[in-house]
Amino acid sequence: MEPMSELTDDAPYRAGFACFVGRPNAGKSTLANAIIGSKIAITSSQPQTTRHVVRGVLHRPDSQLILVDTPGMHKPRTLLGQRLNDLVRQTWSEVDVIGLCIPADEDVGRGDRFISGEIARLKATVIAVVTKIDLVHRDRLARQLAAVGQLADFAEVVPVSAVSGEQVGLLVDLMSKYLPPSPQLYPDDMITDEPEQVMIAELIREAALEGVRDELPHSIAVVVEEMSVRPPEEGRPVTRIYADLYVERQSQKAIVIGHKGSRLKHVGSTARREIEELLGTRVFLDLHVRIAKEWQRDPKQLRKLGF
Repeated sequence: MEPMSELTDDAPYRAGFACFVGRPNAGKSTLANAIIGSKIAITSSQPQTTRHVVRGVLHRPDSQLILVDTPGMHKPRTLLGQRLNDLVRQTWSEVDVIGLCIPADEDVGRGDRFISGEIARLKATVIAVVTKIDLVHRDRLARQLAAVGQLADFAEVVPVSAVSGEQVGLLVDLMSKYLPPSPQLYPDDMITDEPEQVMIAELIREAALEGVRDELPHSIAVVVEEMSVRPPEEGRPVTRIYADLYVERQSQKAIVIGHKGSRLKHVGSTARREIEELLGTRVFLDLHVRIAKEWQRDPKQLRKLGF
């Protein structure tokens, strides 16, 4: 890895777009959240969690790094899967820097080689990011770095841990270095350009996914039907949110609701805390679980649910 050159007064201001790619569960969303310092992308221990492109903006004195979060590239089994892959490829073609995430605790595999080949033809600068280094010993990490280095001619190979923060700052320095000279693209106070309702729906879906990773496949979609702010009777204002959770079958609805509604109540309280932190108001959250049969394969249902 070449040494970082020190900033000089005449160094150009740089701004541009970057994204992390990799097979599902390579740590892309967690790393994006660690860099921006705010929860911009849903994270879960299940693959294929991210469905929306979420931009997070990192403001620095010398640069503005705009992170685009994409779904993981995977072999599509549904119409939803095909649309997600199209979204990924479109995003890849528009960014300046791509970080290929490969976890340190798993051998380099066919998925990594496939994605590496897909992005090799793009104009973007590609940096290999070996993630989850807090999970492995140094000898294992050394072997993984060597294996990753043989995949392609990367501009850099950087080991990081989003959980401990190790080397995250170095990764940001390197990604910023490869951005094009450009004036600022987003205002100083912007952290993400996602509409609030989309972020709220993602927080609810994240809460609904927790604890059912072995029982429930990725069949949950969330739509915020209504959202309004009421003036406070005392203290902070109250945001009232009415949202529907869609699943594909009655058996899945029973799982989400839980015994006598206990699970849905837990989902609501978990999501409400996250939403209150996001909005800075008290939140009243009303959740209903509905069935949309085979929605992942139905174009009409996909449109209704925002895909």
